[in-house]
Amino acid sequence: MLRIKRLYLFMLQSFLPLFLMTFFICLFIVLMQFLWRYIDDLVGKGLDVSVIAELFFYAALTMVPMALPLAILLASLMTFGNLGEQFELTAMKASGVSLIKSMRPLIVLMVLVAIGAFFFQNNVLPVAQTKMWTLLYSMRQKSPELDIPEKEFYDQITGFNIYVNDKDRETGILRQLLIYNVDKGADNATIIYADSGKMSITDDKEHLFLTLWNGEQFENLREQGLSSNNVPYRRESFTDKEVMITFDANFTRMDESGMRNQYVGKNIRELQFTIDSVGARVDSIGNEYGTALRTTPYFGVNTQTYVNTDSGVRVIPTPALALEKPLDIDSLFNKANPALEKSLINQALAKAKRSQQEYEFKSMTMKDERKLIRRHAIELMKKYTLSMACLVFFFIGAPLGAIIRKGGLGMPLVISVFLFIFYYIIDNTGYKLARDGRWAVWEGIWLSTFVLLPLGIFFTYKAVNDSAVFNRDAYVNFFRKLIGRAETRNLQLKEMVIDEVEKPYAKKLIDELIAGCLHFLNNNPKNQNYISYWLRGYNRVELHNVSALLEKTVDYVSNSRSRIIVLKLMELPVMRNLLLYHPTNYKIVAYAFIVLFPLGLPVYFIGRHQQQKLRDELLHIVTTSKELLALLDINDKDIEEGVSF
Repeated sequence: MLRIKRLYLFMLQSFLPLFLMTFFICLFIVLMQFLWRYIDDLVGKGLDVSVIAELFFYAALTMVPMALPLAILLASLMTFGNLGEQFELTAMKASGVSLIKSMRPLIVLMVLVAIGAFFFQNNVLPVAQTKMWTLLYSMRQKSPELDIPEKEFYDQITGFNIYVNDKDRETGILRQLLIYNVDKGADNATIIYADSGKMSITDDKEHLFLTLWNGEQFENLREQGLSSNNVPYRRESFTDKEVMITFDANFTRMDESGMRNQYVGKNIRELQFTIDSVGARVDSIGNEYGTALRTTPYFGVNTQTYVNTDSGVRVIPTPALALEKPLDIDSLFNKANPALEKSLINQALAKAKRSQQEYEFKSMTMKDERKLIRRHAIELMKKYTLSMACLVFFFIGAPLGAIIRKGGLGMPLVISVFLFIFYYIIDNTGYKLARDGRWAVWEGIWLSTFVLLPLGIFFTYKAVNDSAVFNRDAYVNFFRKLIGRAETRNLQLKEMVIDEVEKPYAKKLIDELIAGCLHFLNNNPKNQNYISYWLRGYNRVELHNVSALLEKTVDYVSNSRSRIIVLKLMELPVMRNLLLYHPTNYKIVAYAFIVLFPLGLPVYFIGRHQQQKLRDELLHIVTTSKELLALLDINDKDIEEGVSF
């Protein structure tokens, strides 16, 4: 009998409710975005609730690839954030259960979700997208009076083109109408202009009824054979006119076969078959065009040659070219009269334009075919990216939740939205680059995965090793070490001294400090060029020794009972061992910045400034140390009386 460990069952019970909750919340949010995008196609159409519910159902299925990764990210963040906030992860680690082991049941669950997402993308999504877009396009055909745009022609009514300058949304009045009736052909068009009008649908929803006011009608009669030659058309002015147009406004579903043949309605096998067949056709057409370019000469001149002879210009076969003088185009053109020159130029331009148009048409044909291949290849790649996105987002969310240790909907929601927006921008950018042919399809579609996968690996590594990724003090210390501000030394006269200051030993420490500072200044040149700065810099190990000797000296001499000596010690600076003194100890990195010369200039200038400040501090230490030596030579009584030195 299969038994699940209590720990694994606990993790599943903690994760699954949150996952289901966040999934439906995310699905509802993206569904509302779909509603606001297509609300104009739904409102006021008189559609049945069942039709709208069916559209929303298929739209929800279509939005699953967008909602699922976000739900996984948010649920994993909340789950491990709650466990960390309640110290349950700490208890697990204290019991010898590592983070990876506690994640093991959820990893198995995510693998199953990824497999299910793949089959959903391949088998369910094409059907859902086909039905959703078919329903949406069918709804757009219903109640066209609501779809007539302003200031542009509307041609969705068969046989008619309608122009409306302005519409009153409240009363339904259409102003400045122009109606072209071309159901009998463009030559037999009837044109109606009206100052205003109103459109409605008959009760049987099979006709459009137009009431027009203050307008004119123009009708061609000659083409209809209803007039003599001296009356080519009929003109009619009216103050009130009614027009009935045959149009079925009932909701009629479009045939799904057209949408089923599009790339959104195909599975992996059908997409691959289309890519192969279109690719073979493109290769065949390309070979045909290439052969034509190689074999067909420019302007059709290849088997005959025009040459100059004493009697004029004559045409000879190419093999006889060796016996004749080559054709001199310039001399032949200059001998012609101006009218002939103009005619030749016009003929040449006409031939060049025809040739240009022919090649442009061929190029457009090949471009459309390649675009069709890219769209199918993009859809093929998307069958796999959803599964990978689920795994990547889990390995981002779970370790990140364990690091930040914040549950609920506060911090996890903010981080999830930020990461998902980052993912969406990268994914959309890669999609457009692949769609436009600027990148290879696999590069554009997998771009978001390539960017986020290292992030997931990094967070997992940091969480497993208990690294303080979001510890504020760690970053403050880093920047303080990089470009930290100088600290002020603060000392106070001790009321009780256990270790009395021995002047010989104190002088020895001070002499060593002076020697160490001077040695550092001599061994590290003042003006380092760009190459020397990156390769050598300032010796931070030697600087660390000087800093340690300084603190040792201050710590010992501060036991003095003399207030003046303590005050003088406070003038000594606190040494900083900044990274900018020598940015890298790796020769490869240094040579890289030397080769990429402009990139390292900001660091170089800031580092040179910090080096100069360091030299000033060291010189100040030398000066102050000499003053301390002078103070130590003065007897205690003189010090108490404030004798200067």
